[in-house]
Amino acid sequence: MAAGPGALVVVGSLNVDSTSYVAAFPEPGETVTAHGFVVALGGKGSNQAVAAHVAGADVELVARVGDDASGDFALAALGRFGLPVDAIERVTDAPTGVAQITVADTGENTVIVTPGANAELTPAVVDAERDRLASARLVLTQGELPVATIERLAEVASGEGARFVLNLAPPVALSPATLAVCDPLVVNEHEARAVGIGADVPAGASLETWSPLAADAAGRLARSIVITLGAAGAVAASADGTYAVPAPRVDAVDSTGAGDGFTGTLAAYLAEGRTLDEAVRIAVAAGSLAVQARGTVDSYAPRAAVLAAAGLTE
Repeated sequence: MAAGPGALVVVGSLNVDSTSYVAAFPEPGETVTAHGFVVALGGKGSNQAVAAHVAGADVELVARVGDDASGDFALAALGRFGLPVDAIERVTDAPTGVAQITVADTGENTVIVTPGANAELTPAVVDAERDRLASARLVLTQGELPVATIERLAEVASGEGARFVLNLAPPVALSPATLAVCDPLVVNEHEARAVGIGADVPAGASLETWSPLAADAAGRLARSIVITLGAAGAVAASADGTYAVPAPRVDAVDSTGAGDGFTGTLAAYLAEGRTLDEAVRIAVAAGSLAVQARGTVDSYAPRAAVLAAAGLTE
């Protein structure tokens, strides 16, 4: 069940994704022809907000878009999902953020992000939203925002008693004080290395390799840690224990937005009071379902399907 009004506040990026589907990524200087093209809602903030909403949480998204056609498109897309847009403001001096995405037939993707209006999410916005943040059980953000904004958000959210979750994607340099209040800090293996976790671990290492590294970082680097490992699954650690959750074998067709689906789902279930190990188990199921469909927000499976895939019930 949803956790109640204002349970989860996402302060994050909102983009419009332009995605080209190709047989294989081009080499430098090479031109390839796409066999498909889609324009859709994107941005880690909006993706994670939609995923949390689909998971059953009451979600408020604090974001910025331009006063342009892309902004119209983004707001209409959020409305289609039933997400409130009262905390999304339009700015006149910057375009709506855009992500240029290429997806190969292997399911892998490359992404180039132009922040645009997302850069208008300043620390002053955080201060203006203090009452909204104070009413939240959980506040979620990502590395796509300005560093000063992330750090102010961590300070305000933790000061107001809200659980602060940071998906450090892309990795940016943050103060130890900001990382210390993350509960959890959510990273993939590349982002984990960027914050000093598993710097010498080779690509493709097992859950068993990453589990003790997560355990060592929990309480030292952040209050709790979640490391996503793609098709292998995820590991997590907190003061209560260390957990390794393998992902089921699936035929992946598009990995775009699957990490956001994982993080948004994780945040939703933490906000409703689930334990970290159970929330990670559900989030792994959500990510595994997402990679089996094309697109970002439209690939997120409904709550009942995710719980069933995780072997759980209400």
